Amino acid sequence: MKAQYDFIEGKRGPVARLPSGKTRITIRLDNEVIEWFRGQVEAAGGGNYQTLLNEALKEHVRLHQEPLEVVVRRIVREELRSTR
Repeated sequence: MKAQYDFIEGKRGPVARLPSGKTRITIRLDNEVIEWFRGQVEAAGGGNYQTLLNEALKEHVRLHQEPLEVVVRRIVREELRSTR
């Protein structure tokens, strides 16, 4: 019986190479977050919800960048308040 598929030349790994500057990760998001982004892409007439999510995250980071010292001080203050 002849094999239906020939994987002799097959290679393991992703089907497509990642573009430079991108990292493949696994992330768990709430269903409503994913559905919202998918809905936005659908309302816009198509696209990729992952790209839209990435752009939203980059914009958030750009708008909310704080020096590390400010972040650490805020976290310490919040932790001190929660222990009182």
